[in-house]
Amino acid sequence: MVRFFSFGQFLNSIKPLRVMRKKFFFIVCTSFLIACTNNTVADMSTSASGTDTSFTTEGKKVIVYATADSTDYRLTSTGTLNFADFDQPLETQPSIFVDPSHQFQTFLGIGGALTDAAAETFAKLPADKQNEVLQAYYDKDKGIAYSIGRTNINSCDFSSDMYTYVKDGDKELTSFNVAHDEKYKIPLIKKAMQASGGKLNLFVSPWSPPGWMKDNNDMLHGGKLKPEFYDSWANYYVKFIQAYEKRGIPVWGLTVQNEPMAKQTWESCMYTAEEERDFIKNHLGPTLQKNNLSSKKLIAWDHNRDLLYQRASTLLNDPAAAKYLWGIGFHWYEVWNGGRQYENVRRVEETFPGKNLMLTEACNYPFSWQTFNDWKWGENYGENIINDLNNGAVGWTDWNILLDETGGPNHVNNFCFAPIHAKTKEGTLHYMNSYYYIGHLSKFIKPGAKRIISSSNRVQLLTTAFKNPDGKLAVVVMNPTNEKFSYRMYIGKKAVESSSLPHSINTLVVE
Repeated sequence: MVRFFSFGQFLNSIKPLRVMRKKFFFIVCTSFLIACTNNTVADMSTSASGTDTSFTTEGKKVIVYATADSTDYRLTSTGTLNFADFDQPLETQPSIFVDPSHQFQTFLGIGGALTDAAAETFAKLPADKQNEVLQAYYDKDKGIAYSIGRTNINSCDFSSDMYTYVKDGDKELTSFNVAHDEKYKIPLIKKAMQASGGKLNLFVSPWSPPGWMKDNNDMLHGGKLKPEFYDSWANYYVKFIQAYEKRGIPVWGLTVQNEPMAKQTWESCMYTAEEERDFIKNHLGPTLQKNNLSSKKLIAWDHNRDLLYQRASTLLNDPAAAKYLWGIGFHWYEVWNGGRQYENVRRVEETFPGKNLMLTEACNYPFSWQTFNDWKWGENYGENIINDLNNGAVGWTDWNILLDETGGPNHVNNFCFAPIHAKTKEGTLHYMNSYYYIGHLSKFIKPGAKRIISSSNRVQLLTTAFKNPDGKLAVVVMNPTNEKFSYRMYIGKKAVESSSLPHSINTLVVE
């Protein structure tokens, strides 16, 4: 039987429900507000606990080191400064603002490549000059404390000859042998590791598979790895790492391919982003894992900043490839297309904060003794390292640590600069200003340091800063202009007064 209600009866019947709903709505809203308030407090607490407020300037001094054009300053200690009270700076007062309470990426280190060219040049030097090179790069007190190294798998342009480690057509790699490297390269790497106190992180990179593995049957001029050799080539990396470690050289990491988008007149091999992704996830990654080498840091791209985001996103948006990757490597040679693209480093860091970024190669070129002392060479390094670190890079690797009087040896006439050159017939060493610019960062920023904020109110003054594991701060200030700047370096309301000479780089160590 269907029962009908009048409208008044209907309203009376739902009145208690409306009251209950109001009470329920009030309780839910109140609970939601409490929950939101609690979450906000929790988030603020978490944020506060992630901020290091322990640093104080009390009792601290600042030691200033300088390298400057038209002076004798070369990583020279120029004085000690003391903090004083300063209030709000004026817009007209050049200032650097350092904030140790906010910390970012952990610093891995800075280093250079131990190539065939570097090793052959090193071997031609008398013993005292060899020791000088090792001390200059790897000694933490008398040198600039390099902590990263790179070397080539098979030959590269900076080799005197073209070579591989297997016989032609040996798909199973039964003939694999690194005897070629035992004459020059392996001895240099061992000495560099010893000079660094055993703390040199070495990564290895191929320029090309053997020619018979490629579709152009040539180690030079680009070409692609043939699909039928994907597994053989993946095993090649394993054989190389195992051979070096058997000879007492620990390998920290490896890159997939040097410059995979460059068809060069020297050793080169091409991969699209998708091809590199698939090689990593289907071949190289699983092969490293199967051979108990998954702890080795696998680095992809290893090419310029221009296509950095496109490559990184293709690789890292694929979980099956990303799980094998420690990070993304990049070079600085995108200047051919109009300038530096530092912001692309930040784009990758913002999008994939769980992965690491590292510059894996850079050099000045073309080589010429006539331009050897041009100040721009050092400033290239200072500008690039400062910007890459500020955009999230954890490390920075220069190209050859040492070259001869020709900018080689190099079997394809691709000559370039190194921070130190040797005139091998004379047995003399010649330091570029780039050596000192690199040293202003590599010597004073220690592995394990955390990047902190260093903000400049003058576009002419470039800056970065790190808090070292021992609590000391290293603040780098670079001036690439013709103008001298007197500035204050602030930490809170305390500051020191310093100056930046024209075309100079300073490191201020707060201790």
